[in-house]
Amino acid sequence: MLGKSKFGGEYFMFYNAKEQLLEIQGMQMNYITFGKGTKPLILIQGLSTRSIKGAAFSLAYMYRIFAKDYKIYMFDRREDISDNITVRDLAADIAMAMDTLMITNADVFGVSQGGMIAQYLAIDRPDLVNQLVLAVTLSKNNETVERTVNDWIHITEQNNMKRLITDMAEKMYSDIYVKRYKPFMSLLTVFQKPKNVPKFIVLAKACLSCKAYDELDRIQCPVFVIGGMQDKVVSGEASLEIAKKLGCEIFMYDDLGHAAYEEAKDFNQRVYNFLQHK
Repeated sequence: MLGKSKFGGEYFMFYNAKEQLLEIQGMQMNYITFGKGTKPLILIQGLSTRSIKGAAFSLAYMYRIFAKDYKIYMFDRREDISDNITVRDLAADIAMAMDTLMITNADVFGVSQGGMIAQYLAIDRPDLVNQLVLAVTLSKNNETVERTVNDWIHITEQNNMKRLITDMAEKMYSDIYVKRYKPFMSLLTVFQKPKNVPKFIVLAKACLSCKAYDELDRIQCPVFVIGGMQDKVVSGEASLEIAKKLGCEIFMYDDLGHAAYEEAKDFNQRVYNFLQHK
């Protein structure tokens, strides 16, 4: 499917963005592909209130900088989620998907919970990972993530979706950003509320299962850590401790938080430069 649309006064192509369904040993997983290149890039998103289904074009636009050089794959979480699933289990799902599609030696870019998954993918299946980007993520629990995620779980269990979306926005985005878009918060409540509440709760709990820190030395590929010092979801210190443990390249935005990947105009450019050795 080749799309063409007008966005911000500029025409852009959707780089053959496609939505597909993968079925493996009884597991169903939605995924998106886009890009004109041949080298594989696995983009692993964070905890979300929504599925990637129906979002191929918007995601292709968001990550368009990679589309010239890569074929990008974005795998959703499996459809049938067990109550005690961990981020390591989610990494195994992605490894199974990559094996099925015969993807090896890929560059991997994980954001937030996606970064937790990406760590385990690199630890358990080094043959699948060529280079690794860990964005606004952590390798072990801390007080910040436990407080924030448990609050989200509690709010969701109370079925207070307006409060959930508001709290997520306030925790993720900078104060300036939240103030600017506050008039649109009611619309966010409508469009971003979880379609599958039980699944959101299970995946939120999985955020608290990451214990990769003591195994980080098993990662064999080059790593780039990028985050925000004002992160109210996983903390900025979590990025610093990963980079210190690995002795890898790191960049931190002093004035941004968890949603630096959306707010910083040069975020994807910095990731691209690392992957392209610029």
